[in-house]
This record gives sequence, C-alpha cells and structure tokens, in this order.
Amino acid sequence: MRVLIVSDTHGKHTGLDRALAEAGEIDVFIHLGDVEGGEDYLEAAVACEKHIIRGNNDFFTDLPKEEEFYLGGQKVFLTHGHSYYVTLDPEYIWEEAQARQADIVMYGHTHRPFFAQKGGVTVLNPGSISFPRQENRKASYMIMEILPDGTVSYDQRYLE
Repeated sequence: MRVLIVSDTHGKHTGLDRALAEAGEIDVFIHLGDVEGGEDYLEAAVACEKHIIRGNNDFFTDLPKEEEFYLGGQKVFLTHGHSYYVTLDPEYIWEEAQARQADIVMYGHTHRPFFAQKGGVTVLNPGSISFPRQENRKASYMIMEILPDGTVSYDQRYLE
C-alpha cells in the first residue's frame, strides 16, 4: 500500500500536482490541513481513498478536526497539530498519540518536515508542499509504504 502524505497547500495546487505526478500510483492520499478552500480541487484531482483534515486556516469547512483509522494494521492519528503546540515541541503530540494508542501520528502546521520514532510511535510531518519553512525552503511531501507483512517505510521527498 502506497500512501501520499501532504500538508499546508494553502489553496495553491502547483506543488501538489507535481507531487501527485512524481508519486505515481497511490492507494491512499492524506492531507494534514490548511487546504484553504481546496477541498473540491482535491476531490477532483485524487481518485483514491482520501483523508483530509482541517487546519487552523480552514475556516467555514466541514472537514474533521482530527481523524483516527487503520492502514495495513497500523492505527493512524491525523491532526493539523496546532492544538498540540507542535511549533514548540513534538512531545505533546507524541504523548497524545500514546494516549490514543496510535502507531503513527501525522501532523502539519509547522511547514517543516519532521520524522521520529519513540516508544513504539512514529511521529511525522511531511512539511509544506506550497510554503516550506525549513532551511532549504524546498516544498516537501512524504510517501509511506506498508508491505503485506506489515513492514512500514517512509520516504521524505522534496520538489526541485
């Protein structure tokens, strides 16, 4: 199972379109918030299973604030992250993931890629596909693959 994970498009879809093309065939699409009115675009552009949550800039939307579900036997917890002070420290979101007994927690908001594994929980942020803030300022996204035996791999990618 191939999963494309993006965040913080903020209504701009050029980088998203490139990531979709580069990723190739995907089984699941995850957007971690701040679509800023791009829900209809995402619905039309992505044909597979979708999980899209609301970010702090997603006003007047029916998107869920958070979501929990299973992917290939892994319990996944999605949140934009601003309610867990992710700009300061990923510790709060890791604690929340543990409390929810999640295997993987995904968040956005910081516009910076992040990946850590601690206490049996994977914490990840794909960065921003439209407005990156990390040192190299490259738009970023992540590909997660879950093999039939349950092995999970993560590939942080950058648009040139």
